[in-house]
Amino acid sequence: MPSWLPQNAPYQPAATILTDVVDTKLDVRFDYKSQHLLGTAVLTLRPHFYPQSQVVLDAKGFDIQKVELLGEKKPKTLTYAYDKKQLTINLDRAYARTEAYQLRIAYVAKPNELPAGGSDAITSNKGLYFINPLGTEPNKPRQIWTQGETEANSCWFPTIDKPNQRMTQEISMTVESQFKTLSNGLLVSSKPNADGTRTDTWRQSQPHAPYLATMVVGDFAVVSDTWRGKSVDYYVEPKYAGTARAIFGRTPEMMEYFSKKLGVDFPWEKYAQVPVRDYVSGAMENTSATTHGASIQATRRELLDAGYDSGESTIVHELFHQWFGDYVTSESWANLPLNESFADYSELLWAEYKLGADEAALVQHNKLNIYLEEAQSKREPLIRYHYQNREDMFDRHSYQKGGRVLHMLRKYVGDEAFFAALNRYLVQNKQSAVEISKLRTAFEEVTGEDLMWFFNQWFMQRGHPELRISHSFANGQVALRVQQVQDTLFQPVYRLPVTVGVWINNQLTEHRITVSKADQTFSLPAAQKPSLVKFDNESQLLAQFEEDRSTEELLHQFYHARSYQQKVEVLDLLQNKTMELAVSGMMRNALNDKFWMVRRVALDHLRRYRGPETGAVKKEIQRLATADAHPRVRAQALITLASFPNDNYGANFLAALNDSSYTVAAASIEALTKNATVNARKQIAALEETPSAIMLMAIANYYAKFGGLDQYGWFLRRLPDVAEADLYTYFQAFGGLMTNIPPVERDKGIKVLEEHARNSPKYYVRLGAYRGLALLVPTNPNIKAMLQDIKEKEKDDRLRTFYSLM
Repeated sequence: MPSWLPQNAPYQPAATILTDVVDTKLDVRFDYKSQHLLGTAVLTLRPHFYPQSQVVLDAKGFDIQKVELLGEKKPKTLTYAYDKKQLTINLDRAYARTEAYQLRIAYVAKPNELPAGGSDAITSNKGLYFINPLGTEPNKPRQIWTQGETEANSCWFPTIDKPNQRMTQEISMTVESQFKTLSNGLLVSSKPNADGTRTDTWRQSQPHAPYLATMVVGDFAVVSDTWRGKSVDYYVEPKYAGTARAIFGRTPEMMEYFSKKLGVDFPWEKYAQVPVRDYVSGAMENTSATTHGASIQATRRELLDAGYDSGESTIVHELFHQWFGDYVTSESWANLPLNESFADYSELLWAEYKLGADEAALVQHNKLNIYLEEAQSKREPLIRYHYQNREDMFDRHSYQKGGRVLHMLRKYVGDEAFFAALNRYLVQNKQSAVEISKLRTAFEEVTGEDLMWFFNQWFMQRGHPELRISHSFANGQVALRVQQVQDTLFQPVYRLPVTVGVWINNQLTEHRITVSKADQTFSLPAAQKPSLVKFDNESQLLAQFEEDRSTEELLHQFYHARSYQQKVEVLDLLQNKTMELAVSGMMRNALNDKFWMVRRVALDHLRRYRGPETGAVKKEIQRLATADAHPRVRAQALITLASFPNDNYGANFLAALNDSSYTVAAASIEALTKNATVNARKQIAALEETPSAIMLMAIANYYAKFGGLDQYGWFLRRLPDVAEADLYTYFQAFGGLMTNIPPVERDKGIKVLEEHARNSPKYYVRLGAYRGLALLVPTNPNIKAMLQDIKEKEKDDRLRTFYSLM
């Protein structure tokens, strides 16, 4: 059995619908001290088909105070059973599907008293979060926000928490007057109260799934934009008001582009985006009100480093969900790729439109590799009705693999048919929950072709093609042999329509072939022996390749490349042949490529270069370190210079500490960390109060190696400024620093690491603190017993396994 074959998992169908949630009205206020929500919900419900005399609502961890049936006369108290997860209400009689009824439920939600849960993708599932509720944490604003996906909104309001429900909604939030609020739909009233609070009411008039409901409360600056008369608002912490438009300002242009491309205008009443602190996911496409993690906010200097992948791609991804996920919703978590694959693919579509073919090809290349990395240990169908936990669906299959499958589908049917089919899918299924057959049907109705073969092999079966490709030339024919060498006991033999490029000197001829067998040979005409035969000349297949080409053919491919992928493939394949003059020349050529990522990859492969004209190559690298227009190229050039241990580039490294880009300055610190001959203590000390996260981490790593007692206080002082995602590395650097100071001085630092190793809510933070402590064992034997105790009390299986291996 292959190692990536998952264990048997239970069948997970779409939820059976007995009752429809038609409308939800909430009136909520917040108890900051106890971190409770005090709520009243008025739910309009209707039996789906069969008569019902009972309704079961998801309501996790509530105190239920009263359940009433609202009618024409006075409210009627209803009996109910409640097990802290579901509220089973006995109605006064059986209701038919033509009869809607209203329930009023008074309750207290206590999200912090729920058992801790979550996954790698969404690290907590308590639904409602109070951030710094008492204002005791320095440098952190007070906020309240929610995160509903997958089924966590029932931690703060009673509902039927399934993606195949759809409801209209009204939420009234009573908050302190200084705070702004945000929810789905439009702000329809804002009323001051006698006690100094304010009640804001947000109403969404179009139905959506319960998991897409949202609330955010906090001290935000609101920067307003518009698109075709609709409000487009950017909620940011006040200090980022000046850069909000630089971060989010392309949103109206994105809305226009996708509205035209899809033939369906942005469907909601407004669009807002808000970054929040301590967010438990990357970002979330709440209907008309996307929530981002706080790291998307940036200063002007930080924006110098903001590549497409560091913010804008996320803005695109969540916006595209407003159509794919919100307007048309997957009916079950098994069909999650109908939401996530499209959002993932939108990142390539926008890059192609706005940034050009090279940036789009970089998206394609990176995302394919992200999926292939996961596929080493996990291969599942995209649409999978068997899984242990619905959170398991949020993986590189649903996102990156699904996006690449959509790219192949687009290449197969052509652009016009692809977008016409998406339009048909959206129009026919608007405001409903769907499964994969609806997408297939839309494509079949547009193209007129039965596409079961495509959807079956790519959506319904696991794996991907693993191809061995070779060719020979004789008698005016190229014999191209394609072998599918994947394990076909658990994966299909694929049908692969693909383009083959045959180059004769500088002349390209393209041949369209369809691979359909495990071992197949194609004859392609050629007047003479080709300079290059390139399988998948459009770089569109989701596959692993082993393609026979000589060095000469690869060099020809580089100089005649049709895409970024074709160039970078050559750089990767020839990186160990730089002693050859022609390869060395190609690498130097790549250092001057028009696309920044080609230059960066070439620099990476030139680390420890020992080929021809070494002096000239190093001079070229030095030039890029100081003069290249792209900060990531300058940063890589510095790292590459640091790989030459017998050369002294200290002056370059020290000069780069003052670069306008934090990424470059941080790379220079990394280079100085590797180079013990340059004393940069004074210059590094001058940067100690940097606001930049990347600089903070670089300084921490420098002090772990070269610091001492003088820097001990700095580690403790800057700890509150470290982003949660960086604590794993920071704590190990802190442990490294403490190995350089006398054991009697370490008590406070050890206590900090122990506290986080035992109690941090994030498993990777606990791991970082544990590893930081482990560094101290050789000089403090008592820590060994502490680590053993931490290990024994750890409940996370991932960490228990890791600790047992250490």
